[in-house]
Amino acid sequence: MERVPMTKQGAEALREELKYLKGEKRAKIVEAISTARAHGDLSENAEYHAAKEEQGFNEGRIRELEDKLARAHIIDPATINSDKIVFGATVDLIDLETGTEVTYQIVGVDEADLEQGKISITSPIARALIGKEAGDVAVVQAPGGEREYEIQDVRYI
Repeated sequence: MERVPMTKQGAEALREELKYLKGEKRAKIVEAISTARAHGDLSENAEYHAAKEEQGFNEGRIRELEDKLARAHIIDPATINSDKIVFGATVDLIDLETGTEVTYQIVGVDEADLEQGKISITSPIARALIGKEAGDVAVVQAPGGEREYEIQDVRYI
């Protein structure tokens, strides 16, 4: 069974989503199915079929979340004491081509959100950063060609 790395915050977000899907969302779907059933002939009832389809998607997502949480390898970045970049690191970088500064935290696949500065451990930039430390230059194989980033700071928060 393959372990799924995630931060403590990421695991908590998945638990919250699971709680919502099993509780509030499931109840709304059951109510929609009941309402649609009351309208009569199910073979031509679009509301009923839409609600059943939504139920299928919801149950599938519940199974997916339960599986990921069961296989989770939860890592608290605050407990890591390393100069090298590993999972959970928050990294300040300078793009050597443009001079722009960016900050990323390396997180699990389900937690990645570029707008929040969270990149997946499987992303090209994260793979290029792993094992490096402040002062190093990371060469990233991006779709638009190679990009070089100078690592300014590595911290675990």
